[in-house]
Amino acid sequence: MVIKTGLGQDSHKFDVRKEKPFVLGGIEINFDRSLSGNSDADVVLHALTNAVSSITGKNIIGAYSDKLCREQSITDSAVYLEHSLSELGNYQIIHIAISIECKEPLISPHIERMKKRISELTGVPISDVGITATSGEGLTEFGKGNGIQAFVIITVKQNSGK
Repeated sequence: MVIKTGLGQDSHKFDVRKEKPFVLGGIEINFDRSLSGNSDADVVLHALTNAVSSITGKNIIGAYSDKLCREQSITDSAVYLEHSLSELGNYQIIHIAISIECKEPLISPHIERMKKRISELTGVPISDVGITATSGEGLTEFGKGNGIQAFVIITVKQNSGK
C-alpha cells in the first residue's frame, strides 16, 4: 500500500467592509467582518485544496480558481476543493488534520459543524477529520486579529487494483 502526506496552507486578511458572508471550513459563521479575497476566501477549504494539490501536483488555488471567479462568478471554495479531489486519481484521503490561527472569532464553537461539512465534501469519516485552533498569543498578524491562517495535512492511500 502506498501512503502519501499532503500539506496545504492559506491565509487571508480581514475585510472590515463586510461585503460578503464570513465562511470558514465550508460553513457560514456570524461575524462582523469577512475575509478579503476574490472568492469567499475560506482559508480552511483553500488550505485543504492546497494539500490535495501537493499530492496531485496540480495547483487549483491560483489561476484555476481565479478564472472561475472572474469568468463564471464562482466564489464558493467548495467548488475548488471538489475539482482538486477529482484530480486524486486512485488515491483516497484517509485523514485530515487542520490547524487554524486567529485571535477572533472564537473557533471552538464551530469545530463540529466544520468537521461535518468537511466530511461531507471529502467523503472522509467525521472521526478522521481533526481541527485545532489557536489564538496565536498575539505573536503573528493572525494572533493580532488581522486575519486568519490555516494549515492542513492530509494522509492519502493508494487504492489497490487501480
